[in-house]
Amino acid sequence: MCDLDNLYKILKKYKEEFQQKQYIEEYLDSDILMETFGLTQEIKGENKQYWGRQLGMCWQLLVTEVFKDLAGYKPALKIGDDEPCDLIYKEDAIDTKYRIGSGDSGTLKKFKQYGKKLIELNYVPILLFVRTDNLPAAITACEAGQWKILTGKDSFNYIKNNSGFDLYAWLMEHKNNKTFYVRRK
Repeated sequence: MCDLDNLYKILKKYKEEFQQKQYIEEYLDSDILMETFGLTQEIKGENKQYWGRQLGMCWQLLVTEVFKDLAGYKPALKIGDDEPCDLIYKEDAIDTKYRIGSGDSGTLKKFKQYGKKLIELNYVPILLFVRTDNLPAAITACEAGQWKILTGKDSFNYIKNNSGFDLYAWLMEHKNNKTFYVRRK
């Protein structure tokens, strides 16, 4: 028969952890990428995983497009089956993320490993986030991997300072003109 004391200890341990767990209140602010498409938190709430993935890919493609014709640009670095960054610009290995909301151990382990691997290859690992409401545990893992982390306006400033193109202003123009507003049926 199983040891009831051990079962009790397991449940007690988790009860204590659950009581201490604090959640960041749902982030209700929008961001420039959402606003460019006229997306609201209500729309994103229909399927956060879908919208996060799609906005993340859009962000990656926008940033890559800004840098791709510049001297010093190289496409995503491949190490075996992995791509630890989305593009290289001069000595910077740039990975783009809409936001990090996953704290699963596999994701966190990759951030730690990829940053260190990029440094071994003489690159400066740079993370460019659109959002500023990233999961603290994931940010800690990125810091442990020695990534330089830029969020929100700092990401756009990095792009402007390194490429000469003001992606934020360009997106604002299209937001204001409602050029890419999503009109749902």
